[in-house]
Amino acid sequence: MKNLDPDKIKVILATDCGSTTTKAILIQKVGDSYRQTHRGEAPTTVEEPFADVTMGVINAVTEVGELAGRRFVDDDGKLIHPATETEGCDIYISTSSAGGGLQMMVAGVIKEMTAASAKRAALGAGAIVMDTIASNDKRKPHDQIQRIRELRPDMILISGGVDGGNTTQVVQIAELIAPAKPRPRFGGKYRLPIIFAGNKDAAPLVKETFDEDVELSIVDNLRPVLEYENLGPARDAIHDVFLEHVMAHAPGYDKLMTWTDAPIMPTPGAVGNILQTIANTQGINAVGVDIGGATTDVFSVFDKTFNRTVSANLGMSYSISNVCAEATMPKILRWVHFDMDERELRNRVKNKMIRPTTIPQTREALIFEQAVAREALRLAYQQHKEFATTLKGVQQQRTVGDTFSQQVGGQTIVDNMKLDLLVASGGVLSHAPRMNQTAMLLIDAFEPEGFTTLAKDSIFMMPHLGVLAEVHPKAATEVFEKDCLIYLGTCVAAKGTGKEGRPCFSYEIKGSSLNERGEMMYGDLKLFPLGQGETAMVAIDPAKGFDFGNGPGKRIERQVKGGTVGLILDARGRPLALPEDRATGQATMKRWVEAMNMYPGEKK
Repeated sequence: MKNLDPDKIKVILATDCGSTTTKAILIQKVGDSYRQTHRGEAPTTVEEPFADVTMGVINAVTEVGELAGRRFVDDDGKLIHPATETEGCDIYISTSSAGGGLQMMVAGVIKEMTAASAKRAALGAGAIVMDTIASNDKRKPHDQIQRIRELRPDMILISGGVDGGNTTQVVQIAELIAPAKPRPRFGGKYRLPIIFAGNKDAAPLVKETFDEDVELSIVDNLRPVLEYENLGPARDAIHDVFLEHVMAHAPGYDKLMTWTDAPIMPTPGAVGNILQTIANTQGINAVGVDIGGATTDVFSVFDKTFNRTVSANLGMSYSISNVCAEATMPKILRWVHFDMDERELRNRVKNKMIRPTTIPQTREALIFEQAVAREALRLAYQQHKEFATTLKGVQQQRTVGDTFSQQVGGQTIVDNMKLDLLVASGGVLSHAPRMNQTAMLLIDAFEPEGFTTLAKDSIFMMPHLGVLAEVHPKAATEVFEKDCLIYLGTCVAAKGTGKEGRPCFSYEIKGSSLNERGEMMYGDLKLFPLGQGETAMVAIDPAKGFDFGNGPGKRIERQVKGGTVGLILDARGRPLALPEDRATGQATMKRWVEAMNMYPGEKK
């Protein structure tokens, strides 16, 4: 990046080149703080007949310029750098997921150990993992070689072995890949990049295994000892290779790379980056979700450990049929508070697959889509919890006291009670007609426990801010807080189970605009108005067996944040269970829908 004084940066232009649209935002210094001021978008032009990504960028930036009354593109079609009083920008940055994003294959010796670490490194860097090859993945070598031949990844990451350990099996993995002659996705014009991040003693032998058909880079072992994961060097290498090889061969990216002031990042990598920055600067645990048409990404930061998963077959258009198959129709219908014809619903699902851009036209269609979304999010979060674990294969030192606790490696690190911030993005969440619906979808799918702040990404700005955090963390944090996030409010939920209608907890709320006290019965849901920017002190006295973070039955007092929805008191217990009988389930769901004022104007 150019050597710029951060205090002198006043105009920042950022673009995100997606598969279908290129989105541009403008961030300006207004008074003492940075604010997002204008946005524009244009179709992405990475494919034929244009085959030049910069055309879409220029179109999106021109729209921003027209709205802002500021010229960003000169007569030669280039961005104006640096900024003057009336034209140009001080910094230009970009992310990209055009052309299907970064697609990788990973390999390791043991599936649950080094291969899992390699997968974590690839996902954390923003890649889609096409397959994981391991010596114990239950496939025969010729099947594995066939699979490697079929895939056309952008790059391959190989791991395996601890430093100083046995080299034989690590070399065997390389020997499996080398004769398969894997080919890169973008034609055969460049050599396929392979990153080796395994046992350092095996590196020279791995080097001998590959010929000149591949571009091999060797970085530090991502699992130098069993007890420790060192994903940083592998992730950095993935980003470098992404820029040097993959991006450089995508149409127009060589030109775009000369324009940007920071390396272009894969879009999901940038989203993960901003979530980590915010979690680390504020000292909180956070979960972010982005639900799309084909896939659902879940990001989490717990105790400074970052994890990302991509649920490849959970989405709201191309993958909606798979969500229905995986979740089953009865589980989806439990979120609907009236009778629906199952045959009609199946037709609706198939229509959505054929015409993925359609949006619900009736209230029934909307309620059904939101029911499917709850299940897609629930399943994606479940997969995330199973993936975000402590390291497997680590030897545990046990005492007599641990005999009955059954604590082993591989426990999930995702703890809903410790979760402070839950951020939603993706069409079905961001564009829900009412924010009460977004909040309810999040609560039902993620089942937060204790005190959790809910928010949504206003205009999918997180990728832009992820790159900006690398260049100008102050501006990224300010815009994230003030313009990117729309706070929905706070959910205060009880962990534990009880009997319907029996006391769950009593509460006392003290704030400038809200002063309430009362008791919540098990199964109740209550919404209190607490506006954007407002806070209140909430004291909870749980009944026996219910926990809000201080232990079962123990009083807790916390400050909560308001938002466009307000303060939600949830006495439905965790894990959340709905009555199995359809009629009782509908009546219960209707009560919750009314309590949250989800669909106002509905006939009662």
